Amino acid sequence: MNLYTYFKLKYLLKNNVSFIWHSKEAKLNKVEKIISIPLNLLIGIDRQKSILQENTSNFAKGNITNNALLWGSRGNGKSTLIKAIFNELITEFSNLKLIQINKNDILEIKKIYSLVDKIKEYRFIFFIDDLSFETIDNEYKIIKSTLDGSIENQPTNIILYVTSNHRHLMSRDMIDNERSSAIHTDESVEEKISLSDRFGLWIGFHNISQKEYLNIIKSYSDYYKIELQQNDLQQSIQWSLQRGNRNGRTAWQFILHLAAERNLKISF
Repeated sequence: MNLYTYFKLKYLLKNNVSFIWHSKEAKLNKVEKIISIPLNLLIGIDRQKSILQENTSNFAKGNITNNALLWGSRGNGKSTLIKAIFNELITEFSNLKLIQINKNDILEIKKIYSLVDKIKEYRFIFFIDDLSFETIDNEYKIIKSTLDGSIENQPTNIILYVTSNHRHLMSRDMIDNERSSAIHTDESVEEKISLSDRFGLWIGFHNISQKEYLNIIKSYSDYYKIELQQNDLQQSIQWSLQRGNRNGRTAWQFILHLAAERNLKISF
């Protein structure tokens, strides 16, 4: 990195907190504001919230902490939790930065490392959303060696937060197929699940009950001052049934529908 690039990057980091990696231009693009609901509105995931918040806080304080894999049912708050915790903690830690990397740009992760790892006054969360692999390809190998096993260690001012619908970043069907068809079954399956083992934190998200779903609806309504009518909760259940999902995302979509129906504005 030449001096011009270095000081330009320093200026960008000094004046902004969140970024998206732009692969074509090989640079960080600033994000003016991370849109996320407040952390206290994420209910039903108290254990997950506590673990990730403590890990992120320790990281911001300068401690060496674990990379985290947030896995499980879609729509239950994995990526929202990361963004909400970040928004909460930047009010306390001005050194904390968030860089989102598109899952298609994983091959460039070491390039991004080389840009920021020398700027030690900042602590960087690298965020990859909805990551999964169909095969053990170059992207799989790059992320695996980045986490552990390479002679080039992950910089201590960088932590990796990844979300996935799959605990092992590969579908259960793929792993089961490997068990039934591979010649060296144990070795082949171990290779496929070894990537997830390299995350120090596994944080699982599971399907919620109807009671939890309705509690989320009520919590959102209270916060945004939407007065629930007698049949609104029943309508919210029908809303989830029509979509085939009963989760936090579906609850949020119902609240947006309810607010629009009543000509109420929801601000972030």
